[in-house]
Amino acid sequence: MMNWILLIVAGLFETGFATCLGKAKETSGTIAAWWITGFFVCLSVSMLLLYKATQTLPIGTAYAVWTGIGAVGTVVVGILFFKEPADLWRLFFIITLIGSIIGLKAVSH
Repeated sequence: MMNWILLIVAGLFETGFATCLGKAKETSGTIAAWWITGFFVCLSVSMLLLYKATQTLPIGTAYAVWTGIGAVGTVVVGILFFKEPADLWRLFFIITLIGSIIGLKAVSH
């Protein structure tokens, strides 16, 4: 169970590094440098936790769940903080992705 928690946290840090890239794009100078630093910190933590999780979880499942959490989190951050669209089809496919993540967890041993 602990490795699933590590994997979820790794996915959240993936959302963090994508968010930092988005913020760095909107800024310049010293502020952009701080966002780039945040990107590398989040990237490093995310990769380390993904590595730890794959010590006992199947790599295919772990990678798909990690990517899915990062994708869902990044879309939610984009909608809430970057004013990206939240139309019906976009939300439908995000919900489908969440269902797929839950399904992978349910069938993994």
